[in-house]
Amino acid sequence: MDKSIIAALDLPPFEKGFVWLVGAGPGDPGLITALGLLALGSADFILYDALVDERLLGLARKGAGLIFAGKRAGVTSCKQSDISNLLIDLAKKGNRVLRLKGGDPFTFGRGGEEAGALARALVPFRIVPGITAGIGGLAYAGIPVTHRDTNHAVTFITGHGADGKLPRLDWRALGKGSETLVFYMARKFAAEIADALLAAGRKRDEPAAIVANAARADQSVIVTTLGGLGRAAEKAPSLSIIVVGENVRLREQLDWLGKKAAALNPA
Repeated sequence: MDKSIIAALDLPPFEKGFVWLVGAGPGDPGLITALGLLALGSADFILYDALVDERLLGLARKGAGLIFAGKRAGVTSCKQSDISNLLIDLAKKGNRVLRLKGGDPFTFGRGGEEAGALARALVPFRIVPGITAGIGGLAYAGIPVTHRDTNHAVTFITGHGADGKLPRLDWRALGKGSETLVFYMARKFAAEIADALLAAGRKRDEPAAIVANAARADQSVIVTTLGGLGRAAEKAPSLSIIVVGENVRLREQLDWLGKKAAALNPA
């Protein structure tokens, strides 16, 4: 990273023996923070997730160890305990260790679990927040997560529990408590979620959208209704964010990516 930028922003050094848990953002590598870039150019070891864009790994300093530590729902992957133990072991050997995670480490990213393990092992660490898919992914779909004309509250919900099933939630409270609901890792249970929200009093014609591969070159958006959400989800890739709420209607006007593509490729 350019030293003039480091100096201008007064960025902290990445000390030996520290672990930095860094959010890489939802897809587009340009969404990583300045602190994230500093960590990439300083780390001795980088443990990265499956959703991290490989172009970011190309910014690692020469000689840095790159270790895949991805976890994906429904796929055999690294054990969380093994990842935490490796972070601790590498840091205690005096290395600068970067844990690079897709989205934001503390938003359905298990960063809290890893930070807790580091704290118990007396390993110093820094948290570097990232843009979570429920905000950045929707922005790339032209759907503002909040808007004064549509909603004054938003709720982020995981659709995939530790047991691989839809979590047991108070659907009536969720349905009444927030105008906009954003679901992570929920495509598999979209029909169940829709049924639960309808039973809680939400309307069948309420707008909903499924944003797949958010903020990536292959991003796709399916706009539907709460009543049609289950069927629409059958056509969507597994890596999807689901949003339910009136703010979905704003996509028609605010789909900046679609408008950009149209401007660059006029009929």
